[in-house]
Amino acid sequence: MTVYVTGSIYQPALDYLAEHAEIVRTLDKPEKIDAMIIRGSKVTAEMIDECPNLKVIARHGIGVDSVDVEYATKKKIAVINTPTSNADSVAELVVGLFLMMSRRLYEVNVKGRNGSIDKKSRAHLQGIEMRDKVFGQIGMGNIAQRVARIMHSGFCCRVLGYDPYITAEEAARRGFEKVETMEELLEKSDYVNVNVPLIPSTMNMISREKMKHFKKGAIFVNAARGGVADEDALYACLVSGQLYGAACDTFVGGEPVSPKHRLLTLDNFSVTPHIGGNTVEALQKTGMQVVKNTLSFLNGGTDYHQVNKF
Repeated sequence: MTVYVTGSIYQPALDYLAEHAEIVRTLDKPEKIDAMIIRGSKVTAEMIDECPNLKVIARHGIGVDSVDVEYATKKKIAVINTPTSNADSVAELVVGLFLMMSRRLYEVNVKGRNGSIDKKSRAHLQGIEMRDKVFGQIGMGNIAQRVARIMHSGFCCRVLGYDPYITAEEAARRGFEKVETMEELLEKSDYVNVNVPLIPSTMNMISREKMKHFKKGAIFVNAARGGVADEDALYACLVSGQLYGAACDTFVGGEPVSPKHRLLTLDNFSVTPHIGGNTVEALQKTGMQVVKNTLSFLNGGTDYHQVNKF
């Protein structure tokens, strides 16, 4: 078996893969390739056509928007991912961003470093507590459930959830009080987080019209995919004061975001370069899981999560 691997992957996972398959880092001999393990690169229809014996594309992580899933499905090539391996790390980042924006830690840190805080100005840097607030979650998958548990157990938040594909009974099982519309969730929530894949139905789903429903003084976090939220509308919400603060780990056009992006001019906005799953533990788990899942598929096993169906 020959596996094409892109990006940096946990070395013990690569060592394990090398014991069971030949690893290649180029497409010089595409006819040999049985599987692709992808991190930080795209898989196009052209690449798929170059590899006549390709059987599976394995994504190191959750999102598969970098893979032409529709074409892979047409060619009867499985697309698999690792939907739980980095969930704890991403959830912890989300809650950390809520805390940072609630206490204005980015703004305070910058002003403290450049010497623009004195006793008088310090009085104007008040934050807000997270306890007993309403937390609204868009999407109810693995990461969302972990965020919800932390917000409820750690901060006594009421937890609302919006997901048109989840019943009220299933939402309750996952720890959410389901609301029927996104507008209702935005109007009631002091904290809003989104965790959805980037697919045609979620592109720009948090639009300018939807953002008009944000509760005044709310805080918004997007650590999912940049394309799910209108960044120009987000800027307007932050400037007007409709939102108290916002933080994004992902952006339209990819990460790291351009330093000229106008969101970066705002004190009540925080930027991170898509580091939700960038922890020692998550990278170890993801590396081992993507390798074992790929080998399981190639050996006729069932221990993997397939995104596409055919």
